[in-house]
Amino acid sequence: MSDRKEKRRLTRKEFLDGLGRGAVMLTLGGLTGALAMRWRRKGFVWQIDPYKCNQCGRCATHCVLNPSAVKCKHDFSMCGYCKLCLGYFRTNPAALDEAAENQMCPIGAITRRFIEDPYFEYTIDEARCNGCAKCVKGCAAFGNGSIYMQVSHDLCLNCNECAIAVACPSDAFVRVPADNPYFVKHKGPEQIAFARKR
Repeated sequence: MSDRKEKRRLTRKEFLDGLGRGAVMLTLGGLTGALAMRWRRKGFVWQIDPYKCNQCGRCATHCVLNPSAVKCKHDFSMCGYCKLCLGYFRTNPAALDEAAENQMCPIGAITRRFIEDPYFEYTIDEARCNGCAKCVKGCAAFGNGSIYMQVSHDLCLNCNECAIAVACPSDAFVRVPADNPYFVKHKGPEQIAFARKR
């Protein structure tokens, strides 16, 4: 009976080993916390490098949001305002008009407006855009690439591990400072390298 009540005393070695393990755990926890705070303080967000994007369509299908937080953007300074824009029209359209069967966008998120012969302006309705990148693929293949994909940060949850970034076959998703979260296509790839160094 007295053996049960008797408490086991720690040896000096066991005590010091326990203290050492505790100190290591506290140090690791502190380092992890410091790194997390530094990451949060700097405020990094996900963005798409338009020069790496291969328009695979996974932005529409892999985002945790429906519709996707990835939207098409149009850099008007690069646009040729073409009458036959293959970001807007399907390849070999039946007619060069706004009929749904002639449009590349499956949900009609791009509008076409006549400017003067032979120029047209193409505007993307981001609220309707589902991020499928079909217009981007057409513009990149047959045009000047003025339509490109970007993460919209008013919608994005900025997940720690972005599901689209994991699924992206071209590793086009990068972390950039939140104070400069968008790329402008006509500024070239140098802005991306600069954003990632900050």
